[in-house]
Amino acid sequence: MTLLSVPVIDIAPFRTGDLVDKSSVARAVDQACRDIGFLVISGHGVASGLVEETRAVGRAFFDLPLEEKMKVAQPARDVTRGYTPIASEAVARSRGAVAPAGDLNESLMIGPVDPPIDPTDPDYTTRSAAGKHFAANLWPERPPTARPVFTRYYREMSGLAQTLMRIFAVALGLDEAFFDGKIDRHISRLRLRNYPVQTTPPLPGQLRAGAHSDYGSLTILATEDKPGGLQVCNAAGDWVDVPAIPGCFIVNLGDLMARWTNDAWVSTLHRVVNPPAELAAESRRQSLVFFHNPNYDAPVACIPTCLRPGEAPKYEPTTSGEHLRRLFVATQVTEAPPYLGEVRG
Repeated sequence: MTLLSVPVIDIAPFRTGDLVDKSSVARAVDQACRDIGFLVISGHGVASGLVEETRAVGRAFFDLPLEEKMKVAQPARDVTRGYTPIASEAVARSRGAVAPAGDLNESLMIGPVDPPIDPTDPDYTTRSAAGKHFAANLWPERPPTARPVFTRYYREMSGLAQTLMRIFAVALGLDEAFFDGKIDRHISRLRLRNYPVQTTPPLPGQLRAGAHSDYGSLTILATEDKPGGLQVCNAAGDWVDVPAIPGCFIVNLGDLMARWTNDAWVSTLHRVVNPPAELAAESRRQSLVFFHNPNYDAPVACIPTCLRPGEAPKYEPTTSGEHLRRLFVATQVTEAPPYLGEVRG
Protein backbone atom coordinates (compact mmCIF):
# COMPACT_ATOMS: atom_id res chain seq x y z
CA MET A 1 0.00 0.00 0.00
CA THR A 2 1.15 3.54 -0.74
CA LEU A 3 2.32 5.43 2.32
CA LEU A 4 0.08 8.44 2.94
CA SER A 5 1.78 9.52 6.16
CA VAL A 6 5.44 10.00 7.05
CA PRO A 7 7.10 6.82 8.41
CA VAL A 8 9.61 6.63 11.25
CA ILE A 9 12.67 4.53 10.32
CA ASP A 10 15.51 3.44 12.60
CA ILE A 11 18.72 3.70 10.54
CA ALA A 12 21.00 2.34 13.27
CA PRO A 13 21.06 -1.16 11.73
CA PHE A 14 22.49 0.31 8.52
CA ARG A 15 25.17 2.20 10.43
CA THR A 16 26.27 -0.79 12.50
CA GLY A 17 24.88 -3.92 10.85
CA ASP A 18 25.63 -6.51 8.21
CA LEU A 19 24.32 -6.72 4.67
CA VAL A 20 20.95 -8.11 5.79
CA ASP A 21 20.42 -5.24 8.22
CA LYS A 22 21.47 -2.68 5.61
CA SER A 23 19.11 -4.13 3.03
CA SER A 24 16.19 -4.02 5.48
CA VAL A 25 16.76 -0.32 6.21
CA ALA A 26 17.24 0.44 2.52
CA ARG A 27 13.92 -1.22 1.59
CA ALA A 28 12.03 0.87 4.14
CA VAL A 29 13.74 4.05 2.94
CA ASP A 30 13.01 3.16 -0.70
CA GLN A 31 9.29 2.88 -0.01
CA ALA A 32 9.23 6.21 1.84
CA CYS A 33 11.13 7.91 -0.99
CA ARG A 34 8.83 6.48 -3.67
CA ASP A 35 5.54 7.11 -1.87
CA ILE A 36 5.88 10.40 0.01
CA GLY A 37 9.48 11.71 -0.21
CA PHE A 38 9.67 12.22 3.56
CA LEU A 39 10.82 10.08 6.47
CA VAL A 40 11.64 10.56 10.14
CA ILE A 41 14.88 8.91 11.24
CA SER A 42 15.97 7.61 14.61
CA GLY A 43 19.22 5.79 15.38
CA HIS A 44 21.22 8.47 13.58
CA GLY A 45 24.05 8.78 16.11
CA VAL A 46 23.94 12.57 16.50
CA ALA A 47 24.25 13.71 20.12
CA SER A 48 21.10 15.39 21.40
CA GLY A 49 23.22 17.87 23.33
CA LEU A 50 24.67 19.30 20.11
CA VAL A 51 21.19 19.81 18.66
CA GLU A 52 20.00 21.59 21.80
CA GLU A 53 23.11 23.75 22.01
CA THR A 54 22.77 24.77 18.35
CA ARG A 55 19.12 25.58 18.87
CA ALA A 56 19.89 27.71 21.95
CA VAL A 57 22.63 29.67 20.17
CA GLY A 58 20.34 30.23 17.21
CA ARG A 59 17.58 31.50 19.47
CA ALA A 60 20.00 33.94 21.10
CA PHE A 61 20.95 35.29 17.67
CA PHE A 62 17.36 35.79 16.55
CA ASP A 63 16.57 37.57 19.83
CA LEU A 64 19.05 40.33 18.93
CA PRO A 65 17.78 43.71 17.67
CA LEU A 66 17.16 43.79 13.94
CA GLU A 67 19.91 46.35 13.35
CA GLU A 68 22.49 44.00 14.85
CA LYS A 69 21.30 41.02 12.84
CA MET A 70 21.50 43.13 9.69
CA LYS A 71 25.25 43.52 10.23
CA VAL A 72 25.53 40.06 8.69
CA ALA A 73 22.75 40.51 6.13
CA GLN A 74 22.79 38.45 2.94
CA PRO A 75 25.12 40.47 0.69
CA ALA A 76 23.53 39.65 -2.70
CA ARG A 77 20.71 37.60 -4.17
CA ASP A 78 23.07 34.94 -5.49
CA VAL A 79 25.12 34.67 -2.29
CA THR A 80 23.38 32.32 0.11
CA ARG A 81 25.09 33.52 3.26
CA GLY A 82 24.10 35.62 6.23
CA TYR A 83 20.85 36.91 7.65
CA THR A 84 17.56 37.32 5.80
CA PRO A 85 14.81 39.28 7.57
CA ILE A 86 11.20 38.29 7.78
CA ALA A 87 9.21 38.28 4.51
CA SER A 88 12.32 38.69 2.33
CA GLU A 89 11.86 35.35 0.57
CA ALA A 90 8.92 33.51 -0.99
CA VAL A 91 9.94 29.90 -1.59
CA ALA A 92 6.73 29.09 -3.51
CA ARG A 93 8.14 31.15 -6.39
CA SER A 94 10.71 28.42 -7.05
CA ARG A 95 7.79 26.29 -8.35
CA GLY A 96 6.41 29.12 -10.48
CA ALA A 97 3.65 30.00 -8.04
CA VAL A 98 2.49 33.58 -7.62
CA ALA A 99 3.27 34.28 -3.97
CA PRO A 100 1.28 37.24 -2.61
CA ALA A 101 3.96 38.20 -0.09
CA GLY A 102 7.16 37.02 1.54
CA ASP A 103 7.25 34.10 3.95
CA LEU A 104 6.85 34.75 7.67
CA ASN A 105 10.25 33.64 8.87
CA GLU A 106 13.77 34.98 9.26
CA SER A 107 16.95 32.99 8.81
CA LEU A 108 20.72 32.76 9.06
CA MET A 109 22.52 30.90 6.26
CA ILE A 110 25.91 29.19 6.55
CA GLY A 111 27.80 27.51 3.72
CA PRO A 112 30.72 25.08 3.62
CA VAL A 113 32.87 25.42 6.73
CA ASP A 114 35.65 23.20 5.32
CA PRO A 115 36.21 24.31 1.72
CA PRO A 116 38.05 21.62 -0.25
CA ILE A 117 41.81 22.02 -0.52
CA ASP A 118 43.14 19.86 -3.34
CA PRO A 119 46.75 20.42 -4.44
CA THR A 120 45.92 18.82 -7.79
CA ASP A 121 43.06 21.27 -8.36
CA PRO A 122 43.81 24.47 -6.40
CA ASP A 123 41.33 26.56 -8.39
CA TYR A 124 38.32 24.33 -7.71
CA THR A 125 36.54 26.77 -5.38
CA THR A 126 37.17 29.84 -7.54
CA ARG A 127 36.64 28.76 -11.13
CA SER A 128 33.66 30.26 -12.94
CA ALA A 129 31.50 27.14 -12.61
CA ALA A 130 31.83 27.39 -8.81
CA GLY A 131 29.86 30.64 -8.86
CA LYS A 132 29.27 31.86 -5.30
CA HIS A 133 28.93 28.39 -3.78
CA PHE A 134 32.11 28.84 -1.75
CA ALA A 135 31.49 32.45 -0.71
CA ALA A 136 32.82 33.38 2.72
CA ASN A 137 30.51 32.87 5.66
CA LEU A 138 29.25 35.90 7.59
CA TRP A 139 29.60 35.07 11.27
CA PRO A 140 27.68 37.18 13.82
CA GLU A 141 29.64 38.71 16.66
CA ARG A 142 26.93 37.71 19.10
CA PRO A 143 26.41 35.30 20.58
CA PRO A 144 30.18 34.66 20.75
CA THR A 145 29.69 30.89 20.49
CA ALA A 146 27.84 31.12 17.15
CA ARG A 147 30.77 30.25 14.90
CA PRO A 148 32.15 27.22 16.79
CA VAL A 149 28.72 25.75 17.56
CA PHE A 150 27.31 26.19 14.07
CA THR A 151 30.54 24.81 12.59
CA ARG A 152 30.29 21.65 14.71
CA TYR A 153 26.66 21.18 13.75
CA TYR A 154 27.42 21.67 10.04
CA ARG A 155 30.15 19.02 10.18
CA GLU A 156 27.90 16.58 12.04
CA MET A 157 25.16 17.00 9.44
CA SER A 158 27.71 16.47 6.66
CA GLY A 159 28.54 13.08 8.12
CA LEU A 160 24.90 12.12 8.56
CA ALA A 161 24.14 13.18 4.99
CA GLN A 162 26.89 10.90 3.70
CA THR A 163 25.33 7.99 5.60
CA LEU A 164 21.92 8.78 4.15
CA MET A 165 23.32 8.99 0.62
CA ARG A 166 24.85 5.54 1.13
CA ILE A 167 21.46 4.23 2.25
CA PHE A 168 19.96 5.81 -0.86
CA ALA A 169 22.54 4.10 -3.08
CA VAL A 170 21.71 0.65 -1.67
CA ALA A 171 17.99 1.39 -1.93
CA LEU A 172 18.45 2.20 -5.63
CA GLY A 173 20.33 -1.03 -6.34
CA LEU A 174 23.71 0.70 -6.62
CA ASP A 175 27.05 0.19 -4.96
CA GLU A 176 26.98 1.73 -1.48
CA ALA A 177 29.72 4.21 -2.46
CA PHE A 178 28.01 5.35 -5.69
CA PHE A 179 27.42 8.92 -4.48
CA ASP A 180 30.65 9.32 -2.47
CA GLY A 181 32.63 11.00 -5.27
CA LYS A 182 29.71 13.31 -6.02
CA ILE A 183 29.45 14.73 -2.49
CA ASP A 184 33.05 14.84 -1.25
CA ARG A 185 33.23 18.59 -2.01
CA HIS A 186 29.57 19.34 -1.37
CA ILE A 187 28.07 22.84 -1.37
CA SER A 188 25.51 22.30 1.36
CA ARG A 189 23.91 25.01 3.50
CA LEU A 190 22.94 25.11 7.12
CA ARG A 191 19.97 27.40 7.54
CA LEU A 192 18.64 28.35 10.93
CA ARG A 193 15.03 29.49 10.54
CA ASN A 194 13.06 31.37 13.16
CA TYR A 195 9.28 31.52 12.87
CA PRO A 196 8.35 34.33 15.27
CA VAL A 197 5.15 34.82 17.19
CA GLN A 198 2.60 36.37 14.84
CA THR A 199 1.12 39.46 16.49
CA THR A 200 -0.60 40.67 13.32
CA PRO A 201 -2.73 38.51 11.00
CA PRO A 202 -0.88 37.37 7.87
CA LEU A 203 -1.86 38.77 4.52
CA PRO A 204 -4.20 36.62 2.39
CA GLY A 205 -2.28 33.58 1.19
CA GLN A 206 0.81 34.41 3.24
CA LEU A 207 2.34 31.45 5.12
CA ARG A 208 5.28 30.81 7.36
CA ALA A 209 6.76 29.07 4.29
CA GLY A 210 4.82 28.67 1.06
CA ALA A 211 4.38 25.35 -0.73
CA HIS A 212 7.64 24.32 -2.35
CA SER A 213 10.03 21.45 -2.91
CA ASP A 214 13.67 21.57 -1.85
CA TYR A 215 16.36 21.98 -4.46
CA GLY A 216 19.24 19.65 -3.67
CA SER A 217 19.70 15.97 -2.87
CA LEU A 218 18.19 15.78 0.61
CA THR A 219 17.30 17.93 3.61
CA ILE A 220 17.89 17.10 7.28
CA LEU A 221 15.61 18.99 9.64
CA ALA A 222 15.56 19.34 13.42
CA THR A 223 12.46 21.22 14.48
CA GLU A 224 10.13 21.87 17.40
CA ASP A 225 6.59 20.72 18.05
CA LYS A 226 4.83 24.08 18.14
CA PRO A 227 1.57 25.40 16.64
CA GLY A 228 1.98 26.23 12.97
CA GLY A 229 4.17 23.40 11.70
CA LEU A 230 5.40 21.46 8.70
CA GLN A 231 3.00 19.72 6.32
CA VAL A 232 3.61 17.55 3.25
CA CYS A 233 1.27 16.91 0.33
CA ASN A 234 0.82 13.13 0.04
CA ALA A 235 0.03 11.00 -3.00
CA ALA A 236 -3.71 11.47 -2.43
CA GLY A 237 -3.30 15.25 -2.65
CA ASP A 238 -3.94 15.81 1.06
CA TRP A 239 -1.82 17.98 3.33
CA VAL A 240 -0.66 15.92 6.31
CA ASP A 241 1.39 16.95 9.32
CA VAL A 242 5.01 15.81 9.54
CA PRO A 243 5.61 14.55 13.08
CA ALA A 244 8.20 16.36 15.19
CA ILE A 245 9.52 13.53 17.39
CA PRO A 246 12.09 14.29 20.10
CA GLY A 247 15.50 12.84 19.30
CA CYS A 248 14.68 12.30 15.62
CA PHE A 249 15.39 14.16 12.39
CA ILE A 250 13.00 14.76 9.52
CA VAL A 251 14.54 13.92 6.14
CA ASN A 252 13.08 14.80 2.77
CA LEU A 253 14.21 14.50 -0.81
CA GLY A 254 15.12 17.44 -3.02
CA ASP A 255 14.68 18.04 -6.73
CA LEU A 256 18.11 16.72 -7.67
CA MET A 257 17.31 13.30 -6.22
CA ALA A 258 14.06 13.26 -8.19
CA ARG A 259 16.03 14.06 -11.35
CA TRP A 260 18.60 11.35 -10.58
CA THR A 261 15.81 8.78 -10.17
CA ASN A 262 13.65 9.96 -13.10
CA ASP A 263 10.90 10.78 -10.59
CA ALA A 264 10.82 7.23 -9.23
CA TRP A 265 11.54 9.01 -5.95
CA VAL A 266 9.53 12.13 -5.23
CA SER A 267 10.58 15.61 -4.24
CA THR A 268 7.34 16.47 -2.52
CA LEU A 269 5.57 19.75 -2.03
CA HIS A 270 5.64 20.88 1.59
CA ARG A 271 4.84 24.04 3.51
CA VAL A 272 4.90 25.56 6.99
CA VAL A 273 1.44 26.77 7.98
CA ASN A 274 0.43 29.63 10.23
CA PRO A 275 -0.65 28.84 13.79
CA PRO A 276 -4.31 29.16 14.77
CA ALA A 277 -4.97 32.68 16.02
CA GLU A 278 -5.82 31.44 19.51
CA LEU A 279 -2.40 29.70 19.76
CA ALA A 280 -0.30 32.43 18.17
CA ALA A 281 1.21 33.54 21.48
CA GLU A 282 2.92 30.15 21.94
CA SER A 283 3.86 29.51 18.34
CA ARG A 284 7.48 30.58 18.14
CA ARG A 285 9.26 27.83 16.25
CA GLN A 286 12.87 27.36 15.28
CA SER A 287 14.20 24.89 12.73
CA LEU A 288 17.75 23.74 12.03
CA VAL A 289 17.75 22.93 8.33
CA PHE A 290 20.68 21.27 6.56
CA PHE A 291 20.24 21.42 2.78
CA HIS A 292 22.60 18.81 1.41
CA ASN A 293 23.77 19.70 -2.08
CA PRO A 294 26.26 17.65 -4.14
CA ASN A 295 29.54 19.01 -5.52
CA TYR A 296 28.79 21.91 -7.87
CA ASP A 297 30.26 19.98 -10.81
CA ALA A 298 28.51 16.71 -9.98
CA PRO A 299 26.62 15.55 -13.09
CA VAL A 300 22.96 14.88 -12.44
CA ALA A 301 21.38 12.58 -15.01
CA CYS A 302 19.05 9.61 -14.81
CA ILE A 303 20.55 6.70 -12.85
CA PRO A 304 20.49 3.55 -15.04
CA THR A 305 18.70 1.46 -12.39
CA CYS A 306 15.82 3.98 -12.48
CA LEU A 307 15.20 3.72 -16.23
CA ARG A 308 12.82 0.96 -17.23
CA PRO A 309 13.00 -0.69 -20.67
CA GLY A 310 11.65 1.64 -23.32
CA GLU A 311 11.51 4.60 -20.94
CA ALA A 312 13.30 7.87 -21.71
CA PRO A 313 14.83 10.24 -19.15
CA LYS A 314 12.42 13.02 -18.21
CA TYR A 315 15.11 15.62 -17.57
CA GLU A 316 18.06 17.00 -19.46
CA PRO A 317 21.39 16.37 -17.71
CA THR A 318 22.52 19.21 -15.48
CA THR A 319 24.97 19.86 -12.68
CA SER A 320 24.25 20.48 -9.03
CA GLY A 321 25.69 24.00 -9.12
CA GLU A 322 23.79 25.20 -12.17
CA HIS A 323 20.48 23.85 -10.86
CA LEU A 324 20.92 25.53 -7.48
CA ARG A 325 22.02 28.92 -8.84
CA ARG A 326 18.84 29.21 -10.89
CA LEU A 327 16.53 28.47 -7.97
CA PHE A 328 18.31 30.56 -5.31
CA VAL A 329 17.66 33.74 -7.28
CA ALA A 330 14.07 32.83 -8.19
CA THR A 331 12.83 32.91 -4.59
CA GLN A 332 14.10 36.34 -3.53
CA VAL A 333 11.65 39.14 -2.79
CA THR A 334 12.95 42.41 -4.20
CA GLU A 335 10.22 44.71 -2.96
CA ALA A 336 9.96 45.96 0.63
CA PRO A 337 8.80 43.22 3.03
CA PRO A 338 4.99 43.42 3.23
CA TYR A 339 4.52 42.08 6.74
CA LEU A 340 4.20 44.99 9.13
CA GLY A 341 3.39 43.18 12.34
CA GLU A 342 5.61 43.21 15.37
CA VAL A 343 8.25 40.50 15.27
CA ARG A 344 8.70 38.87 18.66
CA GLY A 345 11.09 36.03 19.45
